[in-house]
Parts: sequence; C-alpha cells; structure tokens
Amino acid sequence: MSPPSGNQNATTGDDDVPEYDDVPSKPVNDIIRGARLATEKEHKMTLLQGIKLYPKAIGWSILISTCIVMEGYDISLVNNFYAFPQFNQKYGEPYIQDDGTTGYQVSAAWQAGLSNGAVVGEIIGLAINGWVSERFGYRYTVIACLALIMAFTAIFFTAQTVVHLQVAEILCGIPWGVFQTLTITYASEVCPVALRGYLTTYINCCWGIGQMIGIGVIMGNLWRTDEWAYRIPYGLQWMWPVPLIVGIFFAPESPWWLVRKGKLDDAKRALLRLTSLDRETGFDADETIAMMVHTTALEKNITKGASYLDCFKGVDLRRTEIVCMCWAIQNLSGNSFSNYSTYFLRQAGLDESKSYSFALGQYAINCVGVFGAWGLLTLGIGRRTLYLWGLASLCIILLILGFLGLAADRNAASLATGSIMLVWALCYQLTVGTVCYSLVSEISTRRLQIKTVVLGRILYNIVGIICGVLTPYMLNPLAWDWGNYAGFFWAGSCFLCFVYTFFRVPEPRGRTFAELDLLFEKKISARKFATTEVDIFAEEVSDDIIKNYQDQIAISEVEDKMKKV
Repeated sequence: MSPPSGNQNATTGDDDVPEYDDVPSKPVNDIIRGARLATEKEHKMTLLQGIKLYPKAIGWSILISTCIVMEGYDISLVNNFYAFPQFNQKYGEPYIQDDGTTGYQVSAAWQAGLSNGAVVGEIIGLAINGWVSERFGYRYTVIACLALIMAFTAIFFTAQTVVHLQVAEILCGIPWGVFQTLTITYASEVCPVALRGYLTTYINCCWGIGQMIGIGVIMGNLWRTDEWAYRIPYGLQWMWPVPLIVGIFFAPESPWWLVRKGKLDDAKRALLRLTSLDRETGFDADETIAMMVHTTALEKNITKGASYLDCFKGVDLRRTEIVCMCWAIQNLSGNSFSNYSTYFLRQAGLDESKSYSFALGQYAINCVGVFGAWGLLTLGIGRRTLYLWGLASLCIILLILGFLGLAADRNAASLATGSIMLVWALCYQLTVGTVCYSLVSEISTRRLQIKTVVLGRILYNIVGIICGVLTPYMLNPLAWDWGNYAGFFWAGSCFLCFVYTFFRVPEPRGRTFAELDLLFEKKISARKFATTEVDIFAEEVSDDIIKNYQDQIAISEVEDKMKKV
C-alpha cells in the first residue's frame, strides 16, 4: 500500500491552477488495512528488532535529548555554588560562624530567588513551546532556542551582582523550558513501541550527565581563590550550542508532526531517514504512515480541538491530570531536597571536599540509574509498578534520613546521611526519576501531546518553585535550620504521592497510541489498564472523518506546490 494518494487530479475549478497526480484519495479501507498491519508488527517487534530497524531514530533522538544536558549542567551549578566559598564571597553576605570567624552566605531569600529564577523562565518557555513547536516544527524550534542560550550565557559570565545572575537564570530558563518537553515529544514520536520507554527515559540520563559535568567542573576549580573559580564554569556553557545546532539542522522532522500537518510525502521521507531496511520485521513505511493517519483521524474523532483549553475537556481532562501529577510527584517525593545535596551535607557537618565528592557520586548514580531502569523495563516490569514501589522505598529512606538527625555523634551521622542520600538517589533514578518521562509521553494523546506535557511540566515547575522556597529555609542555618529533620517532611509528602499513584496512574506499557486513546475514552480504571483488551479497528472511525482528513491533506499539498510554482 502507498500513502493515501491516487491518480485523480485535484483542481479548484480554475483553469489556471495546475493539476497534480499525488493528491491523497486512497480508499478508507486501504488506510485501515495498512494501519492494522503496522499495528500488528509493532506489537510483535522485539527490542533487538527495534534497534536494528530504527538505529537512525535512536541516534537523532539522543542528539536532540542532549539539549537537556545543558540545563542539568546549569541547575547543578546554581544549587552547588551555595556551598562554594568563592561564589559566596562574591554574591553572599557576611555572618559570624559558630567558631567566631566571619563567613559568607547567600541569604535564603536569594537562594530561593536564584533557584526559582530559572523555573519562572521555564514556565514562560513551556507556554511558548505549546504553540511554537506545533506551528514551526521541532527542529527549527530547538535551533532557535540554542541560539538564545548562546546570547544569555554572556550575562552569567559577566554578572557582577546577584541581580545579574537572577536575570540570566530567568532568560536562560525560557529556552530550557522548551527543551524540557520538546525532547520528550520528539523521542516518543520517532520510535516504535518497543523503543519508546528507552528513548524517553534516556532524557533523565541527560540530566545526570549535565549535573555530573557541572559538579566536576566546580571540583576542578576549588583550588582557585579568584573570580574565575565561578566564571569558568559559567563560561563553559558556550561549548554546547554550536555543535548541537549543526547536528540538529540535518535531523529529520517528526513524522507524526508532519502527518498532523497533512504532509504525508514529507512524513514518509522523514520515516525512511529514521529507519534501516530490516526484512525480519517486515517493515513497510506506507503501512506505518497509514497507522499514523488512522491514529490522527481517531484522535480527531475523540478530541474535537487542539488548544490548551481542549486539554481540560472530556476524556482529555483525566489524561492532563495524570500527566501533571506524574511531573509534580518528582518534586513532591523529595527530589528538590536532593538537589541541595552538597549544601545539605555541608550543613550536616561534612567538609567541603567530602560534600562535593558525595554529590558527584549522587550525580553519577543519576546516569547509571537510568540504565538500571532500562534493565527493569526489559524484564517486563510495568511503569505503574516501578512508580508505586519506587515511592514506597523513597518514603522509607526519607524517614531514616530524618531519624539520623537524632544521632548524638554528629560526624558519624553526617557520613551516614551522605550514604543514605546516595541510596535515595539510586532508588529515585531506578523508578520515579526515570519512568516519569515514559509515562508523560505515553499517557498524553498525540493530538494534544505537546500541550499536555507542557501543562504537566508547568505544574512541575510551580511545585518546584514552592519546594525551592521551602528547602533553603529548611536547611539554611540563618533560617529554620531543620537539617536531617527535613526528611520527615518529605517522607509525608512522598506517602501522599504513593496513594495518588495507586488510584490514578495507569499502565501504558506495550500499548500503541491508538489503544491508549480508546482505553481512556472507555474510562477504564487505572488498576485495570494492563488487563483490559481493546480492538482499535473494531471501533467506528467514520468515513467522513478520514475523508475530511484527506481533504485537508489535499489542500495543504496543493498550497505547498502552488507556492513553489
């Protein structure tokens, strides 16, 4: 089968308008037949077959996901600079330490402001991305954001006051907000079901890589006593954008985005650039495009519009809620607490060198934990199961962390605290931290995916702002000074997240996008998602809907070709 096309000429009734032979007019039955075959092949495809068939998609997805490394790098800088003497002396305030000497400390108010500055910018970027990337495509949106990063980094590098740093954090947060959702969407749309969980969760590994590089750069400059101790780490942000811009310029666009725009020929070309010939799977690009057309038409039948408002209507309200909460749970389970690990360990009694060593170990675990999560996914453990047991484990670890605050031996307690935080980081990355990226990309509908994920990430950032305000006050010796007792607060929050997940988060593993659409439309309970059988081709997708979709494609292609004429 070929993509919906035929030999009928398309005209507008005007003799001056050229005729074209490839305007879509394929019978509806042919589209459904091709979609059925492609769906069956996706269900039967193994992980190894997916790797052999989509090696180029894996490479392009990894390249675009690398944009997240930049954000992880800077976020690790700002949070770990609070324990950096040279940074505190430049941007902090003097205070008398317990031993009577004068030290410097960025106030809790400014710590919260700087940490949340990027989050505010990200919310702006997320809102913009919901419109820009769907209008102009993923590639051009990413390239434009990388150019902005190059310009805004100059403010970091030349900042003379904490206010300048605040401005830089907000401005850089705008393109970072775009990266946060666009990378997930691209990864989920360029790969089959067999690879979807791996490529979307790899994004979490990019966070860990960026954080690990950031902490390594800080440790490499501990010996310096001048302003270059913190200016060099900021200046190194310029090393990312140029090579990424060059690589992404040659990347193929998402075939799903092209299908939504009615550009089926371009979608097929993009799909062929993402795949390699693999006779074992019986791959047929035309059938895969037909599956995308069928799913898009089905979603148009279920979801009448494609605006932010439509995310809160009908069936999509439930999907939006789950995506938003999956994102929020990352912060509510104690992640914002762990982001201050170096600062927390310093307040717990560890010296500067050991604090950064523990933090480096934690960020290394962030990377390795992703591969551990891949192993669990390969064993067939579901996303919902990993989320539930992960939250239960994190809650117990946070309780232990809180009880360590009762220990009489401060030095032993501080070392135990560092070790427990490493265990927490490993558990988090094996479950909640990694699996979230797969859940949010699968639960949202294709038609509203970008906007749904954007709304989820906005809630994540709003919760992050609240946590970012509370955490410095919990840990700062000039504020509440809770120390280890903060573990009790986050353990309670983590338990509430466990309860929500049990009742509301479904299992999307092994389902095609169309199957997930129908499961949500039938209002299947989250606990029954994994066992409920659905037949997407037994559902009525009316001829009028498919034909209307074909008309839109025809109009789009004629307009494009007239522009060329």
